[in-house]
Amino acid sequence: MNVVNISLQVLPVVEEEMIYPVVDKVIEYIKSTGVKYFVSPMETTMEGDIDILLDIVKKAQDICVKEGAKRVISIVKIDYKPDGVTIDEKMNKYISQ
Repeated sequence: MNVVNISLQVLPVVEEEMIYPVVDKVIEYIKSTGVKYFVSPMETTMEGDIDILLDIVKKAQDICVKEGAKRVISIVKIDYKPDGVTIDEKMNKYISQ
């Protein structure tokens, strides 16, 4: 499978003061997987094999529940093209030199 991008926004149903700590646990997990990723204010975008990235999405739900979420709403976006797609090709023109 070619490289794809998956953006994940998790919205754990927890007390307001716990939202960031729970999301931080998900981001720590993403970092631990070794996939290329980019954190933005509303979502985290990952790059890699679609099966690996979808497994990360599934695990993110479990992490939220383990951290006390009664429910998890996730928004997932997938950017796929036959030749592959990278974060760099989409972002390089916006990064100041």
